Amino acid sequence: IDLADIYIRTIFAGIPFTLLYNVTSALMRALGDSKRPLYFLLVASFLNIGLDLVCIIVFQMGAFGAAFATVVSQAVAGLGSLLYILRHYPELRWSREEGCFSLTHCAKLCSMGIPMGLQYSITAIGGMMVQSSLNILGSYAVAAFTAGSKIDNIFTQAFVAIGTTMSTYSAQNVGARKLDRVRQGFRCADVIGCAYAVVVGFVLFFVGKSFSYLFISDNAEAVIPMVDTYLRCVGMFMIPLYVVNCYRNGFQGMGYGLLPMLSGVAELIGRGVMAVVAADARSYTMACMASPCLLYTSPS
Repeated sequence: IDLADIYIRTIFAGIPFTLLYNVTSALMRALGDSKRPLYFLLVASFLNIGLDLVCIIVFQMGAFGAAFATVVSQAVAGLGSLLYILRHYPELRWSREEGCFSLTHCAKLCSMGIPMGLQYSITAIGGMMVQSSLNILGSYAVAAFTAGSKIDNIFTQAFVAIGTTMSTYSAQNVGARKLDRVRQGFRCADVIGCAYAVVVGFVLFFVGKSFSYLFISDNAEAVIPMVDTYLRCVGMFMIPLYVVNCYRNGFQGMGYGLLPMLSGVAELIGRGVMAVVAADARSYTMACMASPCLLYTSPS
């Protein structure tokens, strides 16, 4: 607990740098530049790995060293993005008039941002509930679920990318009052996302467990079959996962914050119900079905 406290306090101290990168990268993507945010993120990622090795192995800084490396890397990405914007995007430089506080704009941003923040918080709480149900099933279940989640996340990052893309794309075209392009964008995203979902679902269902050796070294004969169970459960529901990511983010980009928040509430209910049922039945399979369950209860 003491080490976790040190880590989280250090991470929280670096939140301004996280905010800076998120804002500057979103501004560049809004202007159609999606490559520079990726470049700065790649630099930060490699820097984070290097600093982890130096701080933990060389200087023996432990949990604080890991958190310190993350904060420094985020600072480099955020400040680098800000300097790039100031040099290459003069239209984003503040004037004295634009620096004045606007209650109207503040209210508009809060009406969009607060539901989005609550949505992510609700989703995280649902994940904690599922984790609680797993803890009573033993260390093998926890290890298998963790490894399966990592494999799942690797293959489903494309859905996150599609969601981010549709958020920016929808916002741009709604602002330009080109609603036909919004509909066309969703149709194209549906083709790409559903095709990818079918392929990824097939891979996870039939051969996903082969990637377990990247994350598991001990007790593999007991853990890998449980990883296979998790990947089969989530692999069947890749299309609903695409729909949630694409349309929820697309709605947010169009300025509708309430519906995505309700979607998050539905996720919490779905995960909560399945977590309670799984804990009561002491069923690992039911715990694995919590994520697919939330996809069907989401109103997106």
